[in-house]
Amino acid sequence: MELKPIKQSFSVPYEYRLYFTKGLFQLGNKLFVDIIKGYKDFEPVRLFFVVDDGVDRYHPDLINEIRSYCAHHDRHLKHTQILTVHGGERSKNGDSQVEQVLKGINENAICRHSFVVIIGGGAVIDMAGYAAAIAHRGVKLIRIPTTVLSQNDSAVGVKNSINAFEKKNFLGTFAPPYAIINDSDFLETLEQRDWVSGIAEAIKVSLIKDKKFFEYISEHAQELQKRQIEPMQYVIYKCAEMHMQHIAEGGDPFEMGSSRPLDFGHWAAHKMEHMSGYQLRHGEAVAKGIALDVTYAQLIGLISERELRFILDVMLAIGFDLSLPVSSASEILGLLNGIEEFREHLGGQLTITLISEIGKKQDVHTIDMEVMSQAVQQLNHQFSLK
Repeated sequence: MELKPIKQSFSVPYEYRLYFTKGLFQLGNKLFVDIIKGYKDFEPVRLFFVVDDGVDRYHPDLINEIRSYCAHHDRHLKHTQILTVHGGERSKNGDSQVEQVLKGINENAICRHSFVVIIGGGAVIDMAGYAAAIAHRGVKLIRIPTTVLSQNDSAVGVKNSINAFEKKNFLGTFAPPYAIINDSDFLETLEQRDWVSGIAEAIKVSLIKDKKFFEYISEHAQELQKRQIEPMQYVIYKCAEMHMQHIAEGGDPFEMGSSRPLDFGHWAAHKMEHMSGYQLRHGEAVAKGIALDVTYAQLIGLISERELRFILDVMLAIGFDLSLPVSSASEILGLLNGIEEFREHLGGQLTITLISEIGKKQDVHTIDMEVMSQAVQQLNHQFSLK
């Protein structure tokens, strides 16, 4: 008897929300408890907090505020533990901190109807989100990002990951959070390089999707560089909104295809991060990667020299260093190897997003290595001595 294949398809709707606030754990701010009550209102919900040690250092009252807030709302919130972990890219280099988070999830009986609450930068959110996604095949997750880059980009997506085998984000999952909460108070204590570097993701998304948004960034470049909160709040809001719209409307939220326009500038960024021993912030590397790809786009005739100059001038005005951390022929070759590693990470056909004008993306499937090498040398000739 011949048995025919059984075919079945199904779809599962996902919904999550991004909230904006100040003083999240002040007793008078009901946003956090209301989010938890929106999930379950008839008994206290178990909460396991993971906090970036950099956030703890700059906000020394935060942990006590969390404990007091949970005690004040104990009809709805059951605080279990606050685990402090190393911040920055080292938090996701390997699985040691993942193991710490998994241990906490296990020991505090965090189940699929409990919450892991992550407070920190993008790397910690990636790492702890990965742990939450693999524990019990996924426990509930709330992200509270504390940097510009995590508030406008990395925390608003559906990805979690750690680095392995000397490759960025080699291990990871797609797992939408239950909610994201942006608290602007956390931005006030950022180092200048973290304030600036997060703007790279807004530049990225504006260049491939929205010319008017890039023009806004251009018009407010000085205010952004000088840490004025109002234009930064708009940049964060608009960038996050565009990222979330792309995830929902792009037709490929779990990246099954080869085109990843939101990774514009990222093939080089990922490689430069690794080559620098992760001394480069992700946003700093993305800015350099964007500068390299728009220079290449100009050299192959996709954009004009005037457009290239405009883009680079805006990035310089905000405060980006656009020199590349490579100089010798072997280092340039090492950087260019990142193109094949990027293809391997995606699988299938090589697809690199460039732009054909400001606000319009252009996917290409081949890269002229000689011209890309020329672009590297041109950028370094322009900026390495400045």
